[in-house]
This record gives sequence, C-alpha cells and structure tokens, in this order.
Amino acid sequence: MILFDPGLIGSALRLVVSFGVVFGVFVYIMVWSERRVSAWMQDRVGPNRVGPFGLLQSMADGIKFIFKEEVRPAKAHRILYLLAPCLAVFPAVLAFAVVPFGARRIDGVIVPLQVADIDVGILFAVSVASLGVFSILLAGWASNSKYPLLGGLRAAAQFISYEIPLGLSIVSVLLLAGSARLGDIVAMQSDSWFIFLTPLGFLLFVASIFAETNRLPFDLAEGEAEIIGYHAEYSSMKFAMFFMSEYANMVTVSCLVVLLFLGGWELLPMFGWEKLGAAIGKDIYGDPILWILPTLWFIAKVTAFLFFFIWVRWTIPRFRYDQLMALGWKRLIPLGLVNLLVTVGVAVGVSGR
Repeated sequence: MILFDPGLIGSALRLVVSFGVVFGVFVYIMVWSERRVSAWMQDRVGPNRVGPFGLLQSMADGIKFIFKEEVRPAKAHRILYLLAPCLAVFPAVLAFAVVPFGARRIDGVIVPLQVADIDVGILFAVSVASLGVFSILLAGWASNSKYPLLGGLRAAAQFISYEIPLGLSIVSVLLLAGSARLGDIVAMQSDSWFIFLTPLGFLLFVASIFAETNRLPFDLAEGEAEIIGYHAEYSSMKFAMFFMSEYANMVTVSCLVVLLFLGGWELLPMFGWEKLGAAIGKDIYGDPILWILPTLWFIAKVTAFLFFFIWVRWTIPRFRYDQLMALGWKRLIPLGLVNLLVTVGVAVGVSGR
C-alpha cells in the first residue's frame, strides 16, 4: 500500500526533522539571541535569570503565551481569523524543505542533504515563501478592525513591491549557475562565490529579504508609532505564531543567501572541501565522520547572517512609508535591471562564449 511506501515514509521523516530544526532549534535560539544581542549592543544585561545565561527564557515566553488569555473580536470572521496564523507559519517551513544544508558522497556522486531535491528549488522556495503575505492580509481583514486592515494593506504593498528586485537578483544568479536546483548553484560556486561575480545582486537580495521578512528598517506593517499592526487583534498563541513565523522566515532566507551568494557549504573560494580532502588524504564527503564538516560550516555561515539580521534591526531606524516605497520602485528595481545586464556580460565572460 502507498501508506507504507519506504520513499514516502522517508520523505515524511525528513519533513518532521526539517520542521524540528526550524522551530525546535533555530527559532528557539533566535528568540534568545535577539534579546541577548540587543542587550549587548545597548550595554544592558539582558535575560539571565531563567536558566544559565537566560537560555530557558524562550521556553518561559512560550509557556507565558500558552496561558495568556485569548481574546477574539466579536465581529471577526471566525474561520479566516483562525486560519491566518497557521498560514503565517506554513510557508516558511515548507520553503525550508528544499534547502540543502550539506552533502554526502553516495555511490561516487555528491548528493545534497535536503528534504526534497527538485529541479526548480530556488523558484519553489521563493514562491512558497511569498505566500506569507496572504496570512497578513487575512489577519488584517478577518479581524474586522480598521487599524489592522490598514496595517495588512501596507504590508501587502510592501511585499509586492520588493518581490520585483528580489526576483531580479535571483535571475542574475540563475544566469551564472545555469540551473535553478540549489545543489547545482552551490556546486557552481566551487571556484568563485557569486557574491564576487554579482555584488550588486547580493545587495539587492539582502535589502529585499529584509522587506520580505518585515524586519527593521522595513517593518512598516508593525509601525507602532504610525499605525497599529495587522496582528493587533491577536493574543495568546495566535500572536506567538506570527512571532515565530518571522524568525522561521529569517532562517529560511538566511539559508538562501548563503546558498545563492556565499558558496553554500563550500569552504572557501577556490578551495573547497574536495581540495582540502585531497590535501589531507581524506574523502570528506564520503568519510563516515568528516561529512558533517560541510554541514557545520553551512550552519556557521547561516548563523553569521542571522546575527547580521539582529544587528541591523538594533542599528538602523525605521523608514517612513513613502521612503520605503520610493526605495523599492525608484532605486532597487532600476538597479536590479542594471545588475541583470551587467551579469549577462559577466556570465558570457565566465563561459567564454
């Protein structure tokens, strides 16, 4: 029977592990790191009471959300109101399913480690992650309150605007790699990371994902000084789900930054793990122990970019809404088109045709 198909069971197990990694590890640590890093940058103590170095603070926050009173507006649309927080979490986790986080040599072939290896991996990840805007729109509209509705509309306009430069930066990577499979994109960076071949594309991608994840200085959907956010009518675990989805999205897009521009799990430009293995007489990808090193190196790169996320949030103030839209339409989109033309020239030069 199909219910007992080994491939199906294996995929289900990998999906469960993927979900556990995103929420059980990264999101938990990110909630703690956000507080500790912000305290360090502002010369404060930060959480240090619950567990050693405050490591159990995230668990305490989760328990607090579970037991907080849940209030629902009397005239809210019941089904959509309940559906919006679920839709906020689902896209980030589903997009993570195609993210390769390392590789192993199996039968002489280097195989990426990921839940699902599909030919259009980067397109799938971006498409699924962009569905998160529907949860924000639903949250604002289903609450049946004017201020969350305005916050949801602002968020939708922001996300749609920054999808365009995001897509243009990804197209430049596809031109250089010649493939939309994330494993192939990493393999093409064994000699030179794409950040050196398309630095403007890297900057465009980073600016766009800050807007896509609704992080400062692009958190206009939650601009408390100007308007109440789209989740103003949510409380208890429903609010926590929006909170967790932001960190899950941060983890997913940080993985994409590393895969597309920073060599993925490759060690260094012009000096990958295979060259290191040849130098020390070991097959790192095929060794039963050393194969974990590329994965640990990938996690280190992702962690460094997540620190950059936090650093920017507590350094740069929020834009005005007109500045936000002007930056997207009048600056980033024209720069994306220029970067695309330049990348075509670079791709032709690299290929020698």
